[in-house]
Amino acid sequence: MGRRALTVGIVAMGVLAAGGAGWWFWLRPARTAAPVAATGTVERGALRVAVAASARVVSNLDVDIKCKASGTVVKLPKDISDTVKAGELLLELDPVDEQRSVARAEAALVSSEARLEQTRRSLAIGEAALATAGSRARTGLTLAESSLRDARAKAGRVRTLLERKLASQEEADTADTAQSQAEAALANAQVALEELRTQELGLELKRQDIRLAEAAVATDRSSLDDARQRLRDTSVPAPIDGVVSARNVQVGAIVSSGITNVGGGTTLMTVSDLSRLYALAAVDESDIGRVALGQRVRIGADAFPGRRFRGSVVRIATKGVSASNVVTFEVKIEIEGEGRGALKPEMTTNAEIVVAAKDDCLTVPVEALTQRKERWTVQLVGADGAASEREVKVGISDGNRTEVVEGLDEGATVQLRKGEGASQWRRQQGGPGMMGMPMGPPPGGRGR
Repeated sequence: MGRRALTVGIVAMGVLAAGGAGWWFWLRPARTAAPVAATGTVERGALRVAVAASARVVSNLDVDIKCKASGTVVKLPKDISDTVKAGELLLELDPVDEQRSVARAEAALVSSEARLEQTRRSLAIGEAALATAGSRARTGLTLAESSLRDARAKAGRVRTLLERKLASQEEADTADTAQSQAEAALANAQVALEELRTQELGLELKRQDIRLAEAAVATDRSSLDDARQRLRDTSVPAPIDGVVSARNVQVGAIVSSGITNVGGGTTLMTVSDLSRLYALAAVDESDIGRVALGQRVRIGADAFPGRRFRGSVVRIATKGVSASNVVTFEVKIEIEGEGRGALKPEMTTNAEIVVAAKDDCLTVPVEALTQRKERWTVQLVGADGAASEREVKVGISDGNRTEVVEGLDEGATVQLRKGEGASQWRRQQGGPGMMGMPMGPPPGGRGR
């Protein structure tokens, strides 16, 4: 019995020892496995650095159509989205009032032309009468001068005979009287010539009347031309080839003239030239320094998800616009390619202006880079898994990958430090719209 009790005790102690050991292994703190660092690969590929901005689509030209005449709309053959050719009828007003104006102007012109003809004939008659009277007066003056010379000679002979007692006093008086009558006739002939000058002044007045009549005819003819033009203005042709993008009136509406109305008249419709399309992008002032003429642009629209349109920068505004303390500059982008017709004016789009690009360069993830002062370094992972610091020179970056100009070979493995490289990149961005930027100037300059 004693020996059996001893055996049972030993077994019990062994069970307790085994249980305690198991309990200790179960409750002891678990060892944490060493974390495995994330790695990336040095790859060769293309990089694009872009400035992002919201933009709206606009047409090449929008022409607001107004009418020079006033009246009631009787024809309106074109509706919104209809295509029109230059010279094609867009709108016609009731022409009755303008037709009456033309008839009145024609009557006024006929009347003034008749007065002009009457004045010309009166002048012709006056000139003929003056010519006849002048011939008669000159002939009478010649006869009066001849008669006066004869009367004077005869009177002289009679006085000589009277002195010799060969003629009577009565004969001498008769000769003196004849001389006096001849002198009076000469004076009358001279007065008749003077009267001709007065008639010539009267004819000059008639010539002035002709000038006034000619001016009246010119005025009435101009008034008739204006009336006819206003009649033509009741029909409004398309000024350009394009598409009707807006129509503001209906048949039966009364419109006011765009010329005589103080408010500028009624805008009837708008014709847009869609032969060329543009996007007007609002670029932040911190990014505008990197935008240049001719840069390529990628354009996306919510109406076409996943589709990209291409364009190029054709104009950069000289003056910015300030709204809510944010200054932006308008950049005009011409949309290119056959598919641009899918875009409509006033659509909202997203433009990515490519400010730098390289098609074949070595790149690493931005998380692999660490900046210390002016130096950029990476942790290069060797074949044995050990990491060593390597200084590199970097170029452009699109925010995800960065160009490595010097210091790494294609296919090399580098450690990634999540968040570190990306945060450093964001701190160096040129503005909220930058899709990528150089992280240090490359020796050979930045590619475009």
